[in-house]
Amino acid sequence: MREGLIKMKILDVFKYAWGGIRVRKLRTFLTTLGVIIGITGIVALLSLGEGFRIEMTGQFEQGFSLNTLTVTPGGGFMGFGGGDDEFYLLVNDTERIDEVEGVNIALAIISKQVSISSNNSPRTVSVVGVNFTQYSEIYGSTFLAENGSIPFSPANDTIILGAGIADPWNNGTLFASVGDEINITWATGPISNPITKSYIANVSTILKEIGGFGIGGPSDNQIYIPITTAQEFFDSEQCDQIIIQLIDSNQKTIDSVTSEIEELYDDKVSVMSPTALLSTISGMFSIIELFLLAISGIALLVAGIGIMNIMIVSVLERTREIGILKSLGMKDRNVLTIFLGEASLIGLLGGVLGIALGWGVSNVISLFLSVFMGSGIGGGFDMGQQQAMALSITPILTPTILLLAFAFSLVVCILFGLYPARRASKLNPVEALRYE
Repeated sequence: MREGLIKMKILDVFKYAWGGIRVRKLRTFLTTLGVIIGITGIVALLSLGEGFRIEMTGQFEQGFSLNTLTVTPGGGFMGFGGGDDEFYLLVNDTERIDEVEGVNIALAIISKQVSISSNNSPRTVSVVGVNFTQYSEIYGSTFLAENGSIPFSPANDTIILGAGIADPWNNGTLFASVGDEINITWATGPISNPITKSYIANVSTILKEIGGFGIGGPSDNQIYIPITTAQEFFDSEQCDQIIIQLIDSNQKTIDSVTSEIEELYDDKVSVMSPTALLSTISGMFSIIELFLLAISGIALLVAGIGIMNIMIVSVLERTREIGILKSLGMKDRNVLTIFLGEASLIGLLGGVLGIALGWGVSNVISLFLSVFMGSGIGGGFDMGQQQAMALSITPILTPTILLLAFAFSLVVCILFGLYPARRASKLNPVEALRYE
C-alpha cells in the first residue's frame, strides 16, 4: 500500500511537470528544438556511418578470399612505410614461396596502366598479367565468365575483360565483345620522350559483374592477359605482388606463413591478410563514428545550455508558485523532482522526435548519394571509376544507436536541468511568497 502511494506521488509530480510544459508551449518547443537537432545529427550520422561501414566491408570481402595472403615489396603496410628501395619481387619468386609449409598456390601478378582502344575512343585501364588457371582456382567465386570462357591454355594475344570495361556505361552500349580485337598501348620512359609499345589482343572472355574493390582479387574495371605475355610485352621479370592461397584460413596458418615469408625475404616484403585488413578498416570506421558522435554531441551541449537558461527563467517566473507549494507542505525533493521531470520530458520528447527525424534525414542523404554517385554528377572520372564508386549505402539504425541517442538526450537534459531544479528546491517559501 505504501509503495502504491509513493508511485502515485511520483506520477502526480510528473503530471504537474507535464502541465508546466504545456502551459509554455512555444518556449518548450524552442527548448526541445535544440535537443531534436542534436539527436537528429547523432542518428543520421551514425546510421549512415554504420551502413557505410557494412557496405564497404562487404565490398572488400567480395574482392578477397579469406585464405589468401598478398606479398608486396617493401616493409610496413602493403609496402608503405620503409624497406629497401632496390628490392623487388620476381615472377619466379613463386617457386620459393611454393615450398613454404601451408602454401597451396603462389601466383605472381604484373600490373600496369595501359591505353586500350576498340571501335570507341581510347581508355586508360589497369592490365593484370596472371596465370589464368591459378587465378581461377584462387578466386573461383568471382573470376567467372559471363560471355565466352576462361582459357586455361591461352594464346599470347588472349585478353579477358572485366564487366565494367566491356560495358562501362552500364546501359548495354558495349566497349567490346567476345571475338573483338583491342589495341593495347603502353608508354614507358621519360615523359618528354616516351617509348610506346602496342599489340593487338583478341577478347576471349567477358567476366561476370563482381562489384566491390579489386585489391589483389578480380575487379570489374581491369583487363587480364597471360603472365607470359605481360613479361614479354613489358620486358620485365618484376612482379607487383604475389598472391598466396593457403591450405586453410586458420589464423595459426596465416601467422605461420606470414612469419616464414618475412623471414625468407629478411623483412623486405609486406605480407597482408584479408582478415587483418578488414580489422583495420573496422577500426578506422569506429574512429570515424566516434568523431561524428563528438560533432553531434557539441550540438547537444549547446541545447543543454539553452535548457539551463530557459529553466532558470522558468524558476524566476514561478517563484511565487513554488513558495505557495512549499507553504502547503511540498518538500524540497518534490520541487526538485518537478523541475527535473520537466527536463526529462523535454529530453524524452526531443529524443523521440530527433530519432524519427534523423532516420528520415539519413534515408534522404542515402538516396541523394546513390543518385549523385550513380549518375556521375560530380564529374572528373571516367565511367569505369564511376561504376566502382557507385555504392548503395543503406542507413542502419541499430539498437545501440537508439539507446545512445536516448541516453544522450536524457542525460544532457537532466544534467543541465539539475542546477535550476536545485535552485528552485532551495527557495525559502516566505521569501518566495514575497517575490514579485
